[in-house]
Amino acid sequence: MSSGATVSLSLQRIASDHGVIDPAFRDTPQFECQPLGDALGCTLFVKVEAVNPIRSFKARGAEFFVSRLERRMPLVCATAGNFGQGMAHAARRRGIPLTIFAAADANPFKVERMRALGADVKLTGRHPDEVHAAAIAHARETGDRLVEDGREAAIAEGAGTIALELLRTGVAFDAVVVPVGDGALAAGIGTVFKSRSPATRVVGACAAGSPAMARSWRDGRVVSADVATIADTLAIRTPFAESLARLRAVVDELVEVDDPALIEAMRLAHRSLGIVLEPGGAAAIAALLAQRERFRGLRVAAILTGGNITDDQVRQWLQR
Repeated sequence: MSSGATVSLSLQRIASDHGVIDPAFRDTPQFECQPLGDALGCTLFVKVEAVNPIRSFKARGAEFFVSRLERRMPLVCATAGNFGQGMAHAARRRGIPLTIFAAADANPFKVERMRALGADVKLTGRHPDEVHAAAIAHARETGDRLVEDGREAAIAEGAGTIALELLRTGVAFDAVVVPVGDGALAAGIGTVFKSRSPATRVVGACAAGSPAMARSWRDGRVVSADVATIADTLAIRTPFAESLARLRAVVDELVEVDDPALIEAMRLAHRSLGIVLEPGGAAAIAALLAQRERFRGLRVAAILTGGNITDDQVRQWLQR
């Protein structure tokens, strides 16, 4: 277990360290979207984390983590792409060398952006566990500090700042819907809501084609499962025990959504909001589509987490 892999998250750190995040990633757009809410049958507030220098919320956790390092040493991580961009941005800002491992078939746009941000990107393996194993082997060989998204408490706490900003609206949300991959985002947001708005249900949106986290959450133990989904940001084969424990403490339910629902959610967001989301970034909307009756008439906050897709994917998924 790495030094930051504690189970519990600190609401005090989430609140007090909000200012360490680069202002470019703080106070992202949040507002009621009536057209999308009407389409889904609820009063919908969106929190848009796809309009920033890396088009993803992942820089929040990366900034939290890197800012707390006791010494500046080379770092290494595994990623589907968005976390790698967040780490690359945070490391470059502080002059820290970073090696990133990603799958051989990783989104080429994300790979290009990680390299443009100064990271040494190595492509290897075909599924998340293989990529993670390569990062572990590199850390053992070089002595670089291994950074594991979903395991490090600081990364989840950085993501939790999203909830602080949402609560400033003063809206008494009945539910907040959060995409779930490695679980850091839902753990951070859930920690804040359970303390400051306990009546709000925290709902996780998982990809049906990546069922490991949902099965683990329901069984109360880590379960591995194969991955077959277009949502690379939600693709996880084996959850971390620390992340699972955090989710079980603060998440009220998990909804699994299939790839067609993710694509329809992307199209709805594009039509209603004029923004491009990637499949995982639209998972909260997909969950609301899949559970329309469950959320009908409620005040719901949906976290829209990222928008990194290629031109070919735009044509394939957004242009009918």
